[in-house]
Amino acid sequence: MPDPRPEKAKVACLLSGNGTTMSALHYASKLPDCPYEIVLVASNVPDAPGLRIAQAEGIPTFSHDHRGMDRRAHEEIMDAALRQSGADYLALCGYMRILTADFVQGWEGCMVNTHPSLLPKYKGLDTHQRAIDAGEKFGGCSVHVVTPELDGGPLLGQMPVAILPDDTAESLGRRVILAEYQLYPRMLAQYVSSKS
Repeated sequence: MPDPRPEKAKVACLLSGNGTTMSALHYASKLPDCPYEIVLVASNVPDAPGLRIAQAEGIPTFSHDHRGMDRRAHEEIMDAALRQSGADYLALCGYMRILTADFVQGWEGCMVNTHPSLLPKYKGLDTHQRAIDAGEKFGGCSVHVVTPELDGGPLLGQMPVAILPDDTAESLGRRVILAEYQLYPRMLAQYVSSKS
C-alpha cells in the first residue's frame, strides 16, 4: 500500500560552528508532522563541531575550507555540494560568511536565516549589546527569507525576549538562543508548507 504522507521538503544547512541551531532544526524534523528533513549539513570550517553532530545523527556532511580561496570560487564548490544533495531549501545556521548576491539569487525564495534581533532593528553583529545600550525593553530573534540585502529579506516570524535590568550581552544572548531554537523550526516548517 502506498505511503499516504506527502514527501518531505529537503533542506540543507550551512554552518560554521557548534551546530546547535542545526540540531534544533534536525530534532524538530523527527516529529511525525514536520514537513521537512535535513539532507546535508555543509560547512566552510572543516573541523566545525556541528559537522560531528550531523555525522552522529546520520546526516550527510560536506566541508570545504574557505581560507585562501576566492569567495566566488568557494561558493561554487559549496553550491555544487548543496545541489548534489537534492536540497529544495537552504537554512543558514550560524554560517559566518556573507554570501554574494549571485549565490543568494541562485537560491532565491528558498534560503532562510535566523538573526538575533527583532529586525529591522540591529542588523549585523553585536545585536544584544546594541539593544541593551539603546534601552530596549525587548531583544529577540527573527527568521527571514534571505535576499542580497544583509538581514533584510521578508520576515517569516519573530519572538521577543525581555531584557532584564542587569542583563549583559552574554546573558541576554543565552535566552535569545533558546527562543531561536523554538522559532526557527516552526517558521521553516510553515514556510516549506506554504510553498508546496
